[in-house]
Amino acid sequence: MSSPALGPGRVARFWLPLEATWLMMAAEGPFLAAVIARLPAPKENLAAFAVASALAWIVESPIIMMLSASNALVLDGAALRKMRRFSMALNAAVTAVMAALVAPPVFDFVAGSVLGLSPDVAGPAGASMVFLVLWPGAIGFRRFYQGILIRDGRPQAVTWGTVIRLSAMAATGLLLAFVLRLPGASVGAGALGAGVLAEGAASWAMARPTVRRLRRMSDDECSFGRGLTQAKVLRFYAPLALTSVMSFFINPLTTFFLARGRLPLESLAVLPVIVGLAFVFRTAGIAMQEVVIALLGDGGEIRRTLARFTLRLGVLSTAGLAAVVFTPLASVWYGTVSGLAPDLAAFALLPGGLLVLLPFLEAVVAYERGVLVRSHRTTPIGVAVALQLAVTAAVFAVMVLAFRVVGAVAVGPALTAGYAAGAAVLVLTRR
Repeated sequence: MSSPALGPGRVARFWLPLEATWLMMAAEGPFLAAVIARLPAPKENLAAFAVASALAWIVESPIIMMLSASNALVLDGAALRKMRRFSMALNAAVTAVMAALVAPPVFDFVAGSVLGLSPDVAGPAGASMVFLVLWPGAIGFRRFYQGILIRDGRPQAVTWGTVIRLSAMAATGLLLAFVLRLPGASVGAGALGAGVLAEGAASWAMARPTVRRLRRMSDDECSFGRGLTQAKVLRFYAPLALTSVMSFFINPLTTFFLARGRLPLESLAVLPVIVGLAFVFRTAGIAMQEVVIALLGDGGEIRRTLARFTLRLGVLSTAGLAAVVFTPLASVWYGTVSGLAPDLAAFALLPGGLLVLLPFLEAVVAYERGVLVRSHRTTPIGVAVALQLAVTAAVFAVMVLAFRVVGAVAVGPALTAGYAAGAAVLVLTRR
């Protein structure tokens, strides 16, 4: 996919469909939060949905980097067969873990003894987890085929898959909420599960032409795949899996500290709303990781073009978030769009504003990770995320446990400090 004539226009054309995909996925959280906020017991169910989502994310985390792995490694038919075998085994493993977590004795222990949740949050959270049993495996399945589509220069197909996902999610959410009258947390989890299953099926179907072409490649054309042993795949992917596990552990880590800080119910209730808004603006940077993996070549000018494009995206994204959280638009978003009650909308203003630097840092991290994955140097990515997690936990501990800062207010400083530390490691490693 690389080219010596790569310019900003081509980068933008490749990036736009992936950005559209991430933007649509970013709409999931605010949409479901808005639905839950309009159903009975909104505080408890918003908090329960935040807990269920965080636990589902940590279980799925080992397979989340399968998109980057298939983008980087599925270059021929032999590589396709070996990577698909690896992916399916990993999908089965995370599904088994999710099924075990949903079992009442296990979930009750996690919710009560580990997270310290109150019964009015733990109850609906446990019930909603049932809808997410197939979530991890479905995520791994569709990301494997999405990586193939991106590597083949078809990012638009990934966008259409996300359109199908959101359509299925919205229809399922409205059905569960207003026809079956399920509790809000179950509505959110059921909608998420249905959407991912639909997207996985669509990604598989759209990747079929590419898969058939790869299968028809002769042995002489499969030189890369012939040398790709399962041991090499594991060495390549293990740091990425560790990276995503640690990254997604930030979500339950945040839940852990918010549940033990001041105003825990209010903090947990606004958490998906403020994080969801920040995620909307983080998507521009996130999308660049796959762009870098697919387009980066050996030429220095190509690398400079991608770096400049990413830097501009980061600056514009942070400016866009600032234009919302530091203006009256914040109240409109939290109160009118997200449907928070007036007291929760006012409560969310300061925590939301403290997340303003995340989009810029996300862009830096995505670019640096893309460069390292393209060069098959994945170990530094895991080191960076380990430091990010450690710094995030340390800031949370100081602010929430030592200084008794309101939990939601500590989210911005903790996440920003962690991202900055991880970005610094990646930049220094590449240099």
